[in-house]
Amino acid sequence: MGNRASSRGNFRRSFLRGLAVVLPATLTLWILVQAYLWVNDSIASPINSGIQFAMQQVFAAWPAIPEGLGITPSPEELKMARAALDLPAGNTVSDATIITDYRMGVVESWWANYWPVRMIGLLVAVVAVYLAGRFVGGWMGRAGYRWIERLISSVPVVKKIYSWIKQVVDFLFNQRENPINFSRVVAVQYPRRGIWSVGFQTGHVMKSMADSTDDDAITVFIPSSPTPFTGYTITVPRKDTINLPLTVEEAIGFTISAGVLRPPSEYTDQTLIDAEAMKAEDPAGSEGSAS
Repeated sequence: MGNRASSRGNFRRSFLRGLAVVLPATLTLWILVQAYLWVNDSIASPINSGIQFAMQQVFAAWPAIPEGLGITPSPEELKMARAALDLPAGNTVSDATIITDYRMGVVESWWANYWPVRMIGLLVAVVAVYLAGRFVGGWMGRAGYRWIERLISSVPVVKKIYSWIKQVVDFLFNQRENPINFSRVVAVQYPRRGIWSVGFQTGHVMKSMADSTDDDAITVFIPSSPTPFTGYTITVPRKDTINLPLTVEEAIGFTISAGVLRPPSEYTDQTLIDAEAMKAEDPAGSEGSAS
């Protein structure tokens, strides 16, 4: 009976250890693939369709271009294409229509058979985003951008969705003169005295608040678990904070893992005592360790 329990405990630990190894890489790959599929389906594919349509219009306006590219059907191919239509007696189709359909099929086959051609839409999207960034960097671009934002903000439902998305995007890709900067990791008593929370100092107290207090206060962002991009911003006296010898990455890992992940230097003797107590309460685990 003991060996069976030990085997179950070993299998469980090995399975969980395997998940810990496989899941991060698998989920990262899945997110990247899903992001690529979304960009390809929602952005690159419409651009590619627009390029194909533009090419067809150019070919129709300047027949010399497709003839130079060699995508005009020969008389034999024209005859075969007409026969393939299998039209009822009395119905006819002009040679120009058949030639146009033939060229459309050739253009579509380029995107279907050659992946570098399909990348054109993605490259055009990247260039368009770059040009948009350069345009908004100028005075005229900023004025146009503010006008568009005012227009969006005038729509009751859309303005809420837009404001939420804009806050997240600004947080992730903020490249302004004063980006969000976590200068140090601190511990503060929040949401009440006696309860300590890990936070990031983001700046000094606002002037209107500093005029009402004699204390040297700072602003602290308290992230929430397991999504550290949300949380609370509080202002506390500097003397009521404790500087923690942690990097921002270590503090974020501590928050995401709900306190499970911490630097080796932050383990206490009580942590080891608790680990031994957990082993004592799990006979299968202790037997597995002994084996």
